[in-house]
Amino acid sequence: MVDDYDYEWNDKKAAANLHKHGVAFESVASFDWDTALLRDDDDHDELRYKALGMIGSVLHALVYTERGSRCRVISLRRANPKERSLYHG
Repeated sequence: MVDDYDYEWNDKKAAANLHKHGVAFESVASFDWDTALLRDDDDHDELRYKALGMIGSVLHALVYTERGSRCRVISLRRANPKERSLYHG
């Protein structure tokens, strides 16, 4: 993952995510890829990735897929306790 990705998302999905998780997809622009933990999410037909990384001082869980040079955001939320434990070791 590189920092110069362009981000995209479905606007209806973004609104639903904001309502459910209280996190706007636009926040992904501040996602710290340099310190993120990444893994494949092979539970879907389309190759997706899960990333744990910081946005400001808060750890977030990001689900995304790559479309060429674009990063399509599927979900973005604050990390849960299990994810925080995994990230911080």
